[in-house]
Amino acid sequence: MAKGLLVTYVLWAVGGPAGLHHLYLGRDSHALLWMLTLGGGGLGWLWEFWKLPSFVAQANRAQGQRQSSRGGRPPVSPIRFAAQMIVGIYFGLVALISLSFMASFYIVGLPLAVGLGVLLVAAVGNQTSDFKNTLGAAFLTSPIFYGRPIAILPISLAASITAQKHRRYKASMVSETLSVRLYRLGLAYLAFTGPLAYSALCNTAATLNYVAETLGSFLSWFSFFPLLGRLMESVLLLPYRVWRLLVGDRGFSSGYFQEWEKLYEFVRSFQDEKRQLAYQVLGLLEGATNEEIHQRYRELVKIWHPDHNPHQTEEAQRHFLEIQAAYEALSPPRKLRGF
Repeated sequence: MAKGLLVTYVLWAVGGPAGLHHLYLGRDSHALLWMLTLGGGGLGWLWEFWKLPSFVAQANRAQGQRQSSRGGRPPVSPIRFAAQMIVGIYFGLVALISLSFMASFYIVGLPLAVGLGVLLVAAVGNQTSDFKNTLGAAFLTSPIFYGRPIAILPISLAASITAQKHRRYKASMVSETLSVRLYRLGLAYLAFTGPLAYSALCNTAATLNYVAETLGSFLSWFSFFPLLGRLMESVLLLPYRVWRLLVGDRGFSSGYFQEWEKLYEFVRSFQDEKRQLAYQVLGLLEGATNEEIHQRYRELVKIWHPDHNPHQTEEAQRHFLEIQAAYEALSPPRKLRGF
């Protein structure tokens, strides 16, 4: 049955951020992407207004060529590559918030989440990519910056490059019933939102603290590049801004960012408390120089290294980890990499 452009526009207007129009056109991967990102933060949904005629034509053309396979290779798309990077980072941040309790999270959970985000974008429309190679690149890159949120960036970059390298057109598939498609989309949606909802509802305080710590740590890596840091803050704020516009907020007034400002102040206060505790662990006064912090760190590491305390291994290991965490909290990122 041919798809209608008018019906597509109606579904786009009524349930566009939830991907209803993509579900109607048989673009299940695109529908799932919109469900998980609220229409790409609203920006992707608005941009699609001019793309819907081509989506409808593509869907009708695919129906007429259901049994044939398309040869060749899709052209390189900078927009798709950028979307793969952004969604990979987004999936990684959600995994950090909801799955970081896993014992092997930075080796298994994080690269899997980032890789799946990249693959989801790669499967939008009539294209797809190689599953094994893309996830393989994510897992091989995961040891970089192990244990730190910044590891999301190289993982997403490696997976996106690999997905672009192995891009191809989708093979012809037998049409499925709507119930089967909805069942598969529902399982994927629950797999993404289930752990996050559990963390938010059953461990609200710890989840909020970890959200603040993750955002603060992630943005702190851009402290040497203020413009890039402000750009990242704008990207993280985009879904909130679009949502406030959709629900009828009074525009860009002084009270427009009140809720975000509360979260921002919480992040800042959390980071300040973290730094104060780090000074206490190292036994230094606030405002100590980088040389003093580094020297004190080396002294304490020699004292509390587990190899130097065989008779109190557990206590030494606890102090050793506290000292390392305090040093990382007080040291600039470049110094950490150099050290």
